[in-house]
Amino acid sequence: MSVPALQTHHLEKRFGGITATQDISIAIERGARHALIGPNGAGKTTLVNLLTGVLRPTGGRIDLDGEEITSLPPHQRVRRGLVRTFQINQLFESLTPLETISLVIAQGAGAGGDLWKPLGGRNAIVEEAATLLSQLHLSDALQRKVGVLAHGKRRLLEIAIALASRPRVLLLDEPMAGVPAAESKEILETLAALPSNVTVLLIEHDMDLVFRFATRISVLVNGAILVEGPNDEIARDPRVKDVYLGQTPRG
Repeated sequence: MSVPALQTHHLEKRFGGITATQDISIAIERGARHALIGPNGAGKTTLVNLLTGVLRPTGGRIDLDGEEITSLPPHQRVRRGLVRTFQINQLFESLTPLETISLVIAQGAGAGGDLWKPLGGRNAIVEEAATLLSQLHLSDALQRKVGVLAHGKRRLLEIAIALASRPRVLLLDEPMAGVPAAESKEILETLAALPSNVTVLLIEHDMDLVFRFATRISVLVNGAILVEGPNDEIARDPRVKDVYLGQTPRG
């Protein structure tokens, strides 16, 4: 039996007398397309922050490829291949997508000390960045300032930044947040084309995206896993329907 790409064991987080997550044991298999859903206040953000090291758990442990990372800071988790995107854009407005991705690749290659040098002097890095941006439908925006890009393009750039970090496990935190319907098609196509060797955990309230992308879904309610299983079983599960009162899940 293969070791899960990402696994938690009885994970718990308390804030004073409030328990935000409790006894969460979840295993994300290698190469999985796994989604985490739940109503507002379910604890999804807390769980993501625990997985990425932004928060330290009150109890339990986290394993990445079978090795414990519970006490590692965020940047060390990134180096080990655990990378996330964010609900809110965190981009350098004055850079172009080509400059942004080139800098990420250079940093990953240990060339961070050369970031001040003109990009033209690093052809291999620039070519790699351009190829990645092309794969993510950003060829038409290579040399445009990030600050003028449409919201959907900015989301695609965030995914490109994550992929440029060469993740083994990619946490997609609401990639459709704030994206107009007219711009959603490229994001759906991009997610469908993500490398098969990258394990993906999607946190999303857009149920159309969740059921089109994920093959397995975990439902979080009141800080605990209510149910987990294949997406068709989750869609039929009466407990999930009760939680959402027959409405489209959000949060």
